[in-house]
Amino acid sequence: MNTPAGPDYPVSFDVEYPDRELDRISTLFRVFALIPICIVLTLISAPTGHGMHSWGIVGGGILFGGPLVMIVFRQKYPRWWFDWNLEFMRFGARVGAYAALMDDRYPSTDDAQAVRLSIAYPNASADLNRWAPLVKWFLAIPHYVLLILLGIAALVYVICAWFAILFTGRYPRTLFDFVVGVQRWGVRVIAYAFVLATDRYPPFSLRA
Repeated sequence: MNTPAGPDYPVSFDVEYPDRELDRISTLFRVFALIPICIVLTLISAPTGHGMHSWGIVGGGILFGGPLVMIVFRQKYPRWWFDWNLEFMRFGARVGAYAALMDDRYPSTDDAQAVRLSIAYPNASADLNRWAPLVKWFLAIPHYVLLILLGIAALVYVICAWFAILFTGRYPRTLFDFVVGVQRWGVRVIAYAFVLATDRYPPFSLRA
């Protein structure tokens, strides 16, 4: 399950380890500090319009329906749609890292901060099978199941890290690396099944 994806995998994710003492007060009240930025994330995640007009944004703010139709019928992936998906995922990843106590700086809406997420822009006509978007979400089902289990374990690790930071000011590196690995796994699955950026099946791996 820990086979690495390899250096040529088109999706990479990492969070810089905070090799310093973290803010204990911020950590103590993190769940309350999250409320404003989560409201912002929710506002840009919600479907827009009603009925057919809400098909443009699905899957938590990710443009899915439009790219799917374009890839299937035109074998094109408009760059600005891809850029929106990438920046939305980066913003969500910063909020996720803050929620997981991995950074005590408040999540920025535009600066990368400690989170590094990159997805190679695909040449839709050469790199993507035009019919694959119709089934990718289904093919990724084994990953969904494993990610639910890994997500539960990661939540336990974050709770343990919360206590560790309050008492020592430090995020245990073993816990940190596991949580990053779960986030990395999830990002790769989203990029494959919903962002439709690659046809390469996500590795069953926590590693880079």
